Amino acid sequence: MTETTEQGRTDSSDLMKESSQSGRKATRRGGGDPATRGRTTIADGVVEKIAGLAARDVVGVHAMGSGLSRTFGAVRDRVPGGSKSVTRGVKAEVGEVQTALDLEIVVDYGVSISDVAQSVRENVIAAVERMTGLEVVEVNIAVSDVKLPDEEDEESESRLQ
Repeated sequence: MTETTEQGRTDSSDLMKESSQSGRKATRRGGGDPATRGRTTIADGVVEKIAGLAARDVVGVHAMGSGLSRTFGAVRDRVPGGSKSVTRGVKAEVGEVQTALDLEIVVDYGVSISDVAQSVRENVIAAVERMTGLEVVEVNIAVSDVKLPDEEDEESESRLQ
Protein backbone atom coordinates (compact mmCIF):
# COMPACT_ATOMS: atom_id res chain seq x y z
CA MET A 1 0.00 0.00 0.00
CA THR A 2 1.08 3.58 -0.48
CA GLU A 3 1.78 5.81 2.46
CA THR A 4 1.12 9.50 2.67
CA THR A 5 3.48 12.01 4.17
CA GLU A 6 2.47 14.50 6.83
CA GLN A 7 1.44 16.99 4.12
CA GLY A 8 -1.06 14.48 2.73
CA ARG A 9 0.89 13.73 -0.49
CA THR A 10 1.72 10.24 -1.67
CA ASP A 11 5.38 9.35 -1.30
CA SER A 12 6.61 8.43 -4.79
CA SER A 13 9.29 6.06 -3.46
CA ASP A 14 6.56 3.96 -1.90
CA LEU A 15 4.72 3.85 -5.26
CA MET A 16 7.90 2.65 -6.95
CA LYS A 17 8.44 -0.05 -4.30
CA GLU A 18 4.83 -1.18 -4.66
CA SER A 19 4.99 -1.33 -8.44
CA SER A 20 8.29 -3.21 -8.51
CA GLN A 21 7.03 -5.74 -5.96
CA SER A 22 3.87 -6.49 -7.92
CA GLY A 23 5.59 -6.37 -11.31
CA ARG A 24 3.00 -3.92 -12.64
CA LYS A 25 3.04 -0.23 -13.36
CA ALA A 26 1.46 1.91 -10.71
CA THR A 27 -1.48 3.55 -12.42
CA ARG A 28 -4.13 5.55 -10.73
CA ARG A 29 -7.64 5.26 -11.94
CA GLY A 30 -10.69 7.14 -10.78
CA GLY A 31 -12.79 5.26 -8.36
CA GLY A 32 -16.47 4.84 -8.08
CA ASP A 33 -19.28 4.09 -10.43
CA PRO A 34 -18.64 5.16 -14.06
CA ALA A 35 -22.14 6.65 -14.19
CA THR A 36 -21.06 9.29 -11.67
CA ARG A 37 -18.03 10.42 -13.68
CA GLY A 38 -19.57 13.11 -15.82
CA ARG A 39 -22.76 14.85 -16.74
CA THR A 40 -25.37 14.02 -19.34
CA THR A 41 -27.49 16.84 -20.67
CA ILE A 42 -30.59 16.36 -22.80
CA ALA A 43 -31.68 19.15 -25.13
CA ASP A 44 -35.25 20.42 -25.17
CA GLY A 45 -35.54 19.33 -28.82
CA VAL A 46 -34.77 15.71 -27.94
CA VAL A 47 -37.59 15.58 -25.40
CA GLU A 48 -39.90 17.38 -27.86
CA LYS A 49 -39.25 14.78 -30.58
CA ILE A 50 -39.87 11.87 -28.21
CA ALA A 51 -43.09 13.46 -26.92
CA GLY A 52 -44.29 14.37 -30.43
CA LEU A 53 -43.86 10.83 -31.72
CA ALA A 54 -45.46 9.33 -28.61
CA ALA A 55 -48.47 11.66 -28.88
CA ARG A 56 -48.99 10.87 -32.57
CA ASP A 57 -49.12 7.14 -31.75
CA VAL A 58 -52.38 7.58 -29.83
CA VAL A 59 -55.59 6.70 -31.64
CA GLY A 60 -57.79 9.79 -31.95
CA VAL A 61 -54.94 12.27 -32.41
CA HIS A 62 -55.34 13.61 -35.93
CA ALA A 63 -52.49 16.14 -35.93
CA MET A 64 -50.25 18.22 -33.72
CA GLY A 65 -50.09 22.01 -33.49
CA SER A 66 -52.41 24.87 -34.30
CA GLY A 67 -53.91 25.47 -37.74
CA LEU A 68 -51.32 28.11 -38.55
CA SER A 69 -48.33 25.97 -37.58
CA ARG A 70 -49.77 23.03 -39.54
CA THR A 71 -50.17 25.24 -42.63
CA PHE A 72 -46.59 26.47 -42.43
CA GLY A 73 -45.45 22.92 -41.76
CA ALA A 74 -47.28 21.61 -44.82
CA VAL A 75 -45.52 24.18 -47.01
CA ARG A 76 -42.14 23.40 -45.42
CA ASP A 77 -42.70 19.66 -45.99
CA ARG A 78 -43.10 20.25 -49.74
CA VAL A 79 -39.92 22.30 -50.08
CA PRO A 80 -37.02 20.18 -51.34
CA GLY A 81 -34.74 19.42 -48.43
CA GLY A 82 -37.49 20.23 -45.92
CA SER A 83 -38.46 17.56 -43.44
CA LYS A 84 -41.55 16.79 -41.43
CA SER A 85 -41.38 18.39 -38.04
CA VAL A 86 -42.14 15.88 -35.34
CA THR A 87 -41.85 18.66 -32.78
CA ARG A 88 -44.80 20.65 -34.18
CA GLY A 89 -47.23 21.32 -31.35
CA VAL A 90 -44.76 20.33 -28.63
CA LYS A 91 -42.89 22.58 -26.20
CA ALA A 92 -40.58 21.16 -23.54
CA GLU A 93 -38.78 22.71 -20.61
CA VAL A 94 -35.94 20.46 -19.52
CA GLY A 95 -34.10 20.72 -16.22
CA GLU A 96 -31.35 18.52 -14.82
CA VAL A 97 -33.68 15.78 -13.57
CA GLN A 98 -37.20 16.88 -14.56
CA THR A 99 -39.12 18.04 -17.59
CA ALA A 100 -42.48 19.67 -18.27
CA LEU A 101 -44.34 19.48 -21.58
CA ASP A 102 -47.02 21.48 -23.36
CA LEU A 103 -48.78 19.76 -26.27
CA GLU A 104 -51.24 21.18 -28.77
CA ILE A 105 -53.31 18.54 -30.56
CA VAL A 106 -56.12 18.15 -33.06
CA VAL A 107 -58.47 15.25 -32.33
CA ASP A 108 -60.65 13.23 -34.66
CA TYR A 109 -64.39 13.93 -34.52
CA GLY A 110 -66.33 11.42 -32.41
CA VAL A 111 -63.60 10.44 -29.97
CA SER A 112 -63.74 11.18 -26.26
CA ILE A 113 -61.41 14.14 -25.86
CA SER A 114 -60.77 13.35 -22.20
CA ASP A 115 -59.88 9.72 -23.05
CA VAL A 116 -57.56 10.81 -25.87
CA ALA A 117 -55.89 13.40 -23.61
CA GLN A 118 -55.40 10.80 -20.88
CA SER A 119 -53.92 8.30 -23.37
CA VAL A 120 -51.62 10.96 -24.83
CA ARG A 121 -50.47 11.96 -21.37
CA GLU A 122 -49.76 8.36 -20.35
CA ASN A 123 -47.97 7.52 -23.61
CA VAL A 124 -45.83 10.67 -23.55
CA ILE A 125 -44.85 10.25 -19.89
CA ALA A 126 -43.92 6.59 -20.40
CA ALA A 127 -41.84 7.29 -23.53
CA VAL A 128 -39.99 10.34 -22.19
CA GLU A 129 -39.22 8.79 -18.80
CA ARG A 130 -38.10 5.50 -20.35
CA MET A 131 -35.86 7.06 -22.98
CA THR A 132 -34.39 9.98 -21.04
CA GLY A 133 -34.55 9.02 -17.37
CA LEU A 134 -36.05 12.43 -16.65
CA GLU A 135 -39.06 12.73 -14.37
CA VAL A 136 -42.02 14.20 -16.26
CA VAL A 137 -43.67 16.56 -13.79
CA GLU A 138 -46.52 17.69 -16.05
CA VAL A 139 -47.99 17.25 -19.50
CA ASN A 140 -50.39 20.05 -20.41
CA ILE A 141 -52.61 19.31 -23.40
CA ALA A 142 -54.47 21.93 -25.39
CA VAL A 143 -56.99 20.63 -27.93
CA SER A 144 -56.95 23.30 -30.63
CA ASP A 145 -59.30 21.73 -33.19
CA VAL A 146 -61.49 18.78 -34.11
CA LYS A 147 -61.04 17.10 -37.49
CA LEU A 148 -64.49 16.63 -38.99
CA PRO A 149 -65.05 13.63 -41.28
CA ASP A 150 -65.89 15.75 -44.33
CA GLU A 151 -63.04 18.24 -43.87
CA GLU A 152 -60.12 17.93 -46.20
CA ASP A 153 -56.66 17.81 -44.66
CA GLU A 154 -54.72 21.04 -45.00
CA GLU A 155 -51.59 19.00 -45.57
CA SER A 156 -53.08 16.86 -48.37
CA GLU A 157 -54.21 19.64 -50.65
CA SER A 158 -51.39 20.73 -52.89
CA ARG A 159 -51.31 24.08 -54.63
CA LEU A 160 -47.63 23.73 -55.49
CA GLN A 161 -46.45 21.76 -58.47
